[in-house]
Order: sequence, then C-alpha cells, then structure tokens
Amino acid sequence: MPYFLNEINEAIRSDPAAFAQRCDDVLAQKIADAARKIAAHRTESHVVLLSGPSGSGKTTAALKIEEQLKEMGIGTHTVSMDNYFKTLDPDTCPRNREGEIDYESPFFLDVDLLNRHFSLLDKGETIYIPKYEFARQMRSDVFTQPLRLGPDELAIFEGIHSLNDIIVGKNPKAFKLYIAARSDIVDTDGTVIFDRSWIRLCRRLVRDFKFRGSDAAFTLKLWENVRRGERLYISPYKENANIMFDSSLALSASALKPFAVPLLEDIPRGKYQVVEDILKAFEKIEPLDEAYIAPKSLSREFIGGSPYDNH
Repeated sequence: MPYFLNEINEAIRSDPAAFAQRCDDVLAQKIADAARKIAAHRTESHVVLLSGPSGSGKTTAALKIEEQLKEMGIGTHTVSMDNYFKTLDPDTCPRNREGEIDYESPFFLDVDLLNRHFSLLDKGETIYIPKYEFARQMRSDVFTQPLRLGPDELAIFEGIHSLNDIIVGKNPKAFKLYIAARSDIVDTDGTVIFDRSWIRLCRRLVRDFKFRGSDAAFTLKLWENVRRGERLYISPYKENANIMFDSSLALSASALKPFAVPLLEDIPRGKYQVVEDILKAFEKIEPLDEAYIAPKSLSREFIGGSPYDNH
C-alpha cells in the first residue's frame, strides 16, 4: 500500500511526534502478528528463517520479534547468517559472468554447516556458531558461540539468503519470514514521488557512512551489483515465506532526508541518474527531526542511536 506525500508532509508539519509514534505503532503491530504466528509454529520447528534485501531492517525486526516472543515466555536467540560465510578462496569462490567475485551469491555461505546446525537445534543438541571476520574475509577458528535450545526456545537466523531453496529445501518445517520495503510514496494522483527501492538505497548510504565511514560514492558503486544479487538470489524466493511484511514506514524518507541529502550532494552532478532523481524527490518531502525518532525505531538501524547497535 503506498503512502501519500501530502499526508506525510501535513503530519510532520502539524504534529511530528504523533506521526512518528503512529509509524512505530504500525510496525509494532506487524511484529506482534509475526511473533504470534511464530509462537504457534514452534511445535513444528525451533528454527525461524528471516530474509529480505539490503536495507530492509532485518536486524531490528529480528530483535523486536525476539523481544515480543520473550514477553510471551519464549526464549529466542537471533543469529546472523553472515557468520556462516566461507573463508574467501579466490580459486573456488563464486564468480559472475564477467569473471568477478560474486559477493552476492548464496554459495558464499557454508550451506552444509547451516543445514546441519538447523537439524541439531531441532533435536535439542548444542551447536557452535562460527564468527566471520569481514576485515580479513575469513572465518575465525577461535571465536565461536555455543547455542543449545530448550524445549520452548527458538533461534532466528537472519540473512539475505535465508529463504533460498538451497536452505529452505532441507528445512521445510522452519518458519519463514520475508521483510522488505514494499511501498512507494505517491502523489494524490498515484504518481510515484519516492520509489520503494530508493528507501533501501538511502538507508544503506546512511548506514554505510555512519557505521563504516564509507562515502556515498562507495555505496553507489556497489549498488547495482547488490540489486543484481537481489533479482537473482533473493526476490525469486520470497514466495517461500509464511509471512511477508513491509518495512517502509511512512516516516522512512523523511527520517533519512537530513542524513542522506548531504551525502548525495557530495556526488558529482550527472554521474548517477538515480542520485538526481532522489535529490529531486527529497525536495518535495518534509524532513523529520531526529529528536522525534524513538531509540528503538526501525529507522535507528540506519541513522544510529539504537540500543540494538551492538547486536
């Protein structure tokens, strides 16, 4: 369902605090619905698979679901599937048609280890979650985390490839959840003002700068390959999900505007058409002051200041 530009702008001008709260309440309802369905499914499997493209807010959503389940008396552990990447071997790693390393490929994952761990968890046995060191592009042999689930506990495995057939095929009983920014911002006549994919790009731009020190040029250079990976490896498998929900809240573009616009303006004019289009769209959108964004808002995953940042 699209969001209407005039309604967003009017809400921010008249009562930004109430607007931000309503947006958070919408997400909270989605989280609560997902948690109830996951809880009801736990007799089938102790494993939850959560997927979605880059910039969807998977980490925050997983941790919010974990909190909701905890309130229901269900112990939950969130695991990043990034830790199951294989140590990079240039001789055997996946490559695209141009011969370049395909970092978006699901075959960077140690699928055999993942499937073995899912099976062990469902049997109540202990697994040792690996730790991937991105700086060195290798899996650590030292830092591992033991995990054993009790009879009423769950493990949420969060990652972009969680719903791929190579994982779901051997774990059909796992509960499957797909999260993505699925709504555009439109004018009163339905004309798209701010495309849903731009929400995710701006989220990634801001997050990369805030948490990794990467400028917008670096993120934009990778973006087309990220989108290619989504088309090949993520979107085709979203129908495997038991639940799909939208993480593009009505405040998303407004919350990102104060952070994204300066980054985009540093890009040389005319280099990327998408930059020109996004900057033009932002001119029509009222910014939302960061002061109105709650600490646990999903937007905080990208702009910073979240208690979830250390997860």
